[in-house]
Amino acid sequence: MALLQREDDNFNSDIATRALSVTAVDNDSVERVYEKIAKFYDLTFGPTLHPGRLHAIERIEIQKGDRVLEVGVGTGINASLYPKDCHVTGIDLSGSMLEKARERVARKGLQNIRLLEMDAAKLKFPDESFDVVYAPYVMSVVPDPIRVVHEMRRVCTRGGKIVLLNHFRSSNSILARVERVISPLTIHIGFKSDLDLPGFLAQADLQPLSIHRVNFPRIWSLVTCIKD
Repeated sequence: MALLQREDDNFNSDIATRALSVTAVDNDSVERVYEKIAKFYDLTFGPTLHPGRLHAIERIEIQKGDRVLEVGVGTGINASLYPKDCHVTGIDLSGSMLEKARERVARKGLQNIRLLEMDAAKLKFPDESFDVVYAPYVMSVVPDPIRVVHEMRRVCTRGGKIVLLNHFRSSNSILARVERVISPLTIHIGFKSDLDLPGFLAQADLQPLSIHRVNFPRIWSLVTCIKD
């Protein structure tokens, strides 16, 4: 997909202040949802979203010795996809999801992965701690995606990569209306269906290097940015 341009019609006058979704969530409700779905997350969201995960790792081009932060590591489904010669820190708010991730990492004998329980909006890392900061299927879940991106940017090194893999509201007006209507329902299975991509990029002050559609149907986007 071509880069999103500022002069695009989507970037209208209220973009910097408009609501990114009709659905509001808080950490407690998010944690409750994922406590419930932790046991079957891999069965439901694993195969469907896996092509996007593979594409993301390929596009990131992780180098030997890179320090990678995965925001929203969940059940650790990405753990075995990372090169063995990089250092990965995975964080998640859900203890149940992390328990599954720890079991997976131990079972596969992955020595380069560490897992921590942490709020993505309040990262407990020093500035510029990671070469790659990657958030797969997370932005539609967190209460304040803008704050999360600001934290991701803070802990990313200059010249490092900030990568987002997520579903965003369709640019098709009919589909967008449907996504707004169902968003209060989809949050009960783990995500908001109507996160506004142009508004999100503008409010997060992100300048994407590339935006690629992934998975099938291609309603998910892989957004790659470089911290300047």
